[in-house]
Amino acid sequence: MKCYIISYDLRGNRDYDSLYRAIKSYPKWAHITESTWAIVTEKTAAQVRDELCRVIDRDDRMFVVRSGAEAAWRNVICRNEWLKENL
Repeated sequence: MKCYIISYDLRGNRDYDSLYRAIKSYPKWAHITESTWAIVTEKTAAQVRDELCRVIDRDDRMFVVRSGAEAAWRNVICRNEWLKENL
């Protein structure tokens, strides 16, 4: 399984609920900061992007990158243990 970091900027309508539901549909996820999440999946970054882009507007921004290198954080929303186990 691969861990991906998802970052986004919603503009205009800002339908966060639809995006949150789409992200939470993955079996393992964490809400890291206001507009940053992590998920664990077998899918590719492009597949994740395409799935999430179905629920956001065309002018919204989306960035999906595979995790796997060194990481450090402070005052995140999710549990520190989730990040330690999955990043």
